[in-house]
Amino acid sequence: MKELKTDLLIIGAGPGGMAAALYAKRSGLDFIIVEKNMAGGQIINTDLIENYPGFLDNPSGFELAQKLSEHCKKFEIDIMEYFSIDKIEEADHKDGGKTYKFKSTGSDSYIYSRALIIATGAKPDRLDVKGEAEFIGKGISFCATCDGALYRGKEVAVVGGGDTAVEEALFLSNLVDKVYLIHRRDELRACDMLQCRARDNGKIEFLWSSVVEEFVGDEKLESIIIKNKNDGSTRKIAVAAAFEYVGWEPNSDMIKHLVDTDQKGFIIADMTMKTSHEAIFAIGDVRNTPFRQVITAVADGAVAAMYVDKYFLEQG
Repeated sequence: MKELKTDLLIIGAGPGGMAAALYAKRSGLDFIIVEKNMAGGQIINTDLIENYPGFLDNPSGFELAQKLSEHCKKFEIDIMEYFSIDKIEEADHKDGGKTYKFKSTGSDSYIYSRALIIATGAKPDRLDVKGEAEFIGKGISFCATCDGALYRGKEVAVVGGGDTAVEEALFLSNLVDKVYLIHRRDELRACDMLQCRARDNGKIEFLWSSVVEEFVGDEKLESIIIKNKNDGSTRKIAVAAAFEYVGWEPNSDMIKHLVDTDQKGFIIADMTMKTSHEAIFAIGDVRNTPFRQVITAVADGAVAAMYVDKYFLEQG
């Protein structure tokens, strides 16, 4: 079994992870950054980013991810893409001190790191209703930017009431004939600007205080059964697709045996991004943050990297 050593391991190369890498590089830290998929994280699937400072042309999430990757390359930061980690273990390294070891899936090498920055993000929650599992990829999607063009000129549904749900409903309205926006409350949670745009959009119909009871179809999704929470009535809506935006589930399985998490599994971290366990930091969507935005993830990454540097200076 081969052994490799580094001072810092950054797991995840979304905006937060790449920001952490840039600050770690500037601090002269010895580090490795790995990513399970393609660098960029969830923003790759975002159609338009209007609120990232300094980008007046409103780039797509993919374009912003490319810019961040190019910035890393400029500083000779090598992002190890498609590098999957099974589980992180605590270990006493032969050189002394507290270390953490991990092995990539299918690898015969252990890598030891003195500190960790967990930037693994989160994945979409599911509704867990009848027919959902059957029609994922056959009409049910979690990314309008990815799949919206498949349903040009048709009627679709969006489930959710937050920023992402409304943003994607607006995006879809440019492609389809009609968007049913299904929300379990009687008002949206999205920001005022997005709410105004959605209400002014003639292609979006709001179904308030409603939940999805069942997804129906033969070989692909054909309709949705909706239940009104106030009066218990049901309604069947013919749609070609449904896009779900009902929350997030943290990608914390590899580390939650070592750190404190909340009830949903989001890692609890303080204002320095430090977790309950020594030299483990959590940033971005995987931590218990009140906001999950590109800019907050980037800020988390910068803070974490600076406090990792401070930690090493204190350790001597």
